[in-house]
Amino acid sequence: MKLLDRFLKYVSFDTQSAEDSATTPSTEKQLLLAEYLRDELTSLGLEEVVMDENGYVYATLPPTSKKKLPVVGFIAHYDTSPDCSGANVNPRIVHNYDGKDIVLSDGIVSSPVKFPELLNHIGEDLIVTDGHTLLGADDKAGIAEIVSACEYLLEHPEIEHGKVRVAFNPDEEIGLGAHKFDVDLFGCDFAYTMDGSEVGEIEYENFNAASAKIHITGCSVHPGYAKDKMLNAGRVATELVAMMPEYETPEHTEGYQGFYHLTSVSGNCESADLSFIIRDHDHDDFERRKHFIKQVVERINTKYGNVATADISDQYYNMKEKVDKYIVDIAIQAIKDAGMLPVVRAIRGGTDGAQLSFMGLPCPNIFAGGINFHGPFEFCPVQSLEKAMNTIINIVKIVERNA
Repeated sequence: MKLLDRFLKYVSFDTQSAEDSATTPSTEKQLLLAEYLRDELTSLGLEEVVMDENGYVYATLPPTSKKKLPVVGFIAHYDTSPDCSGANVNPRIVHNYDGKDIVLSDGIVSSPVKFPELLNHIGEDLIVTDGHTLLGADDKAGIAEIVSACEYLLEHPEIEHGKVRVAFNPDEEIGLGAHKFDVDLFGCDFAYTMDGSEVGEIEYENFNAASAKIHITGCSVHPGYAKDKMLNAGRVATELVAMMPEYETPEHTEGYQGFYHLTSVSGNCESADLSFIIRDHDHDDFERRKHFIKQVVERINTKYGNVATADISDQYYNMKEKVDKYIVDIAIQAIKDAGMLPVVRAIRGGTDGAQLSFMGLPCPNIFAGGINFHGPFEFCPVQSLEKAMNTIINIVKIVERNA
């Protein structure tokens, strides 16, 4: 099956994950694609194909080299974001894109005025949506590239390489993709997630991340007789928010700048709840930000008398301290060999690879080619799919050559 056809087949599956679920995968419909992938890998001739009870699919591309080589892995997730529907995806291809507006459907237009990244792909063939769903290149593009690279290597046994492992997982979009990943079963020395965006990207730095849930207990009294008695928890919550640094928020930061992000606030006079996420690439600044939240709560308690509590929990850490430069250099050379300029950048977020790196599997992230993820203006150039597939093949070659 051709790379493009494979990708279009995968996006026909509705695999949207759900944050409010207690199961793995979070939605049963994800298993339909997992089962399809298990059967496809088996039919292609991969070995040790396993789908576990949680929907994680593992397989082996057997070695063709007699050298003792590191085992390299490639990983992608098959769920799509809860932010936008992934049902009944209706993709089409805009051939030889001319740099103008793309009419997705009546009244829905993808314009380079709003999305200037379109202009980076003039002359290419763009896979777009009909404007009513996301496309699903995040991360079905990665899966298609990995499977197609394996198919190519199986068809070209003259290319010497070591043992290659592949894995596809659910629930990355809700932050749980790595939680039940069996690193020991995977058995790799290092791996790459194919889950980045623009061509040439490689990412091996990400945010340190924590959540902070703050609860405020008020005292509700009839407002007509409330003097010196009432404590309005909702008003105290707004006072706490006002204590946060005004310009250290997502809408005012970029690059390596960290932030505090108020994700929800609710309450009334009697009680109020606030949720923040805390992000920073630098470990010391990350610890400082968590401490600042505690200080703000202490100031509220000093003023009003122990009415606020804060539950601060780490979510993931910067993979940089776990990823050896050698692994990154392999990917950089592979991207160059595929005719691209490598673009090394820090992720303003997290990936499965960040969690896997702290689970003992060093795992930087490589581009998969999709752009404008999580919404109806998502698109993916066909040429980017091909370049990512070639990057995978090149990594396998370089690992063998470096031995």
